[in-house]
Amino acid sequence: MLLSDAIKIRIEYYLKENNMKLWQLYKKSGIPKSTIYAFMKSSNVLPKLDTLHHICEGFGITIKEFFDDEMFEETEQD
Repeated sequence: MLLSDAIKIRIEYYLKENNMKLWQLYKKSGIPKSTIYAFMKSSNVLPKLDTLHHICEGFGITIKEFFDDEMFEETEQD
């Protein structure tokens, strides 16, 4: 699995876990909706680390918590 795919899966997981829609994540993270939408809809594109940090803040988690999943142990770089 590519790293970009794993990150998308994890974002979708936290959206479901927090009963959130993408527009709520835009508001809570402060990331423009066009940035998150472009990442979620495109293939092989990685978000910048600061963008991912703000997304994690929107979910109320740390970067460490975000990457604390076995799927990241077997990812390939995009």
